[in-house]
Amino acid sequence: MRKLTKRSQMMLYAVSGMGVNMLNLMMGSYLCSALIAGGFAAKDVPFQTFAGKDLVIAAVWSIFVLIAKIVDGVIDIPMASFTDQLKSKWGRRRPSLIIGLVPMIVAYLLFLVVPNPYGATLLNTIYYGVLLCIFYSFYTLTMVTYYATFTEIVETEQERGLISNTKSVCDILYFILGYVVVRMLLNGINIRTVALIVLPLVLTMLIPLFMIKEESSIDIDSVNANEVKAHSVHLFSSLRYTFKNKTFIKWMIVYSFMTFSVQLFLGGINEYFSSVGMNMMLVMICAFAPVPLTLMLYNKIIKNHGFGAAFRYTLIAFTIGMIAMFFIGRMEGGQTKTIFSVVSGLISSFAIGAMFAVAYSIPSQLAADEEERTGVTNSAMYFAVQGLFAGVATGIGTGIVLTALKKASENATGVPAIAYMTLIAAAGTVIAFILTFILPKELLKLGKKEK
Repeated sequence: MRKLTKRSQMMLYAVSGMGVNMLNLMMGSYLCSALIAGGFAAKDVPFQTFAGKDLVIAAVWSIFVLIAKIVDGVIDIPMASFTDQLKSKWGRRRPSLIIGLVPMIVAYLLFLVVPNPYGATLLNTIYYGVLLCIFYSFYTLTMVTYYATFTEIVETEQERGLISNTKSVCDILYFILGYVVVRMLLNGINIRTVALIVLPLVLTMLIPLFMIKEESSIDIDSVNANEVKAHSVHLFSSLRYTFKNKTFIKWMIVYSFMTFSVQLFLGGINEYFSSVGMNMMLVMICAFAPVPLTLMLYNKIIKNHGFGAAFRYTLIAFTIGMIAMFFIGRMEGGQTKTIFSVVSGLISSFAIGAMFAVAYSIPSQLAADEEERTGVTNSAMYFAVQGLFAGVATGIGTGIVLTALKKASENATGVPAIAYMTLIAAAGTVIAFILTFILPKELLKLGKKEK
């Protein structure tokens, strides 16, 4: 693959995934929620639901969401193998991007169609459940292919760092777009129309199609022989090595509880803020805008005390933020509630950026340690297995727990059931904090600068 040589090219390349990530956010945080009216305030139902009523059978739908999230995690492994071994005269990466991108967009558009608008039916439930599985499958292929090119499109570690850092900034931008701008649009526009307004952002994924220059992969000589051998020979053995890594598995247990909490919160904030009368846009700005600065603090703690101390501080900050939101949600409206809402968002900002960062830093470091110790190069498998754990945790959080809270809200008196979402999320991070004490010392001291 021809390397990028200009800094501006590398930064442009890092923007490519933002549109696809935005569609994934829309699917997980808005479109799936729009199928069930429970959990929304009456004033928001006409805009944040498809038809102002339940369109799916809640119990069956929760199972479909869980299955879709598990599929999203499990399919990482075969999708990674597919893009690494694809043979075509256009190379491997560009055809894989197209094969993933087109069905994903089609599934997204079909999700906006309502087969039976008259109520919750099994037909609707199966229809949306199947589309959800299709969307996540081809979303995975698209993003796995895109991330795989990070090691191939540039030459040095510093250049990969530039792409990764720029990608992190883009992650913050699409979260602000998703949880602030989209929420503003939903004050007067139905979610299906907003979903179409967002759709053109997916065209950012055309950037790699023009910037990637590959030779034909049909001729085995045109592909790095060692790379092909590594991917074809070590697919199943790397699974064995990964699951034999006790440090990684222990980290996956901790990571799963953290992911459950974060995804439950992100998946249900639309309903939560609608029910408790807090200003979602204001809180989300306060939670996401300071992330670059809070990440600097997080990295400073790592240098002084190691990863363990920094990660525990992150979990504590998120727990406090979630508990604060619960009690603020029960306050009467007014200036005082607005001020405390801002404070809760700022507290959460000290955790959110770091929680995203660990998903990249820890698996890559453990994979590097594995390579040094055993000579096995299988970093992709670490991320694939992490995707599996994350998929199960997210499915439980946004599929089972969130759906149960939404349905309970229909008959709840006093405090809406959805308001307890933040306390459940806080409980997840408390468990993750406790479980950090099972992590080995070498992981907890990771990144600490020796004096």
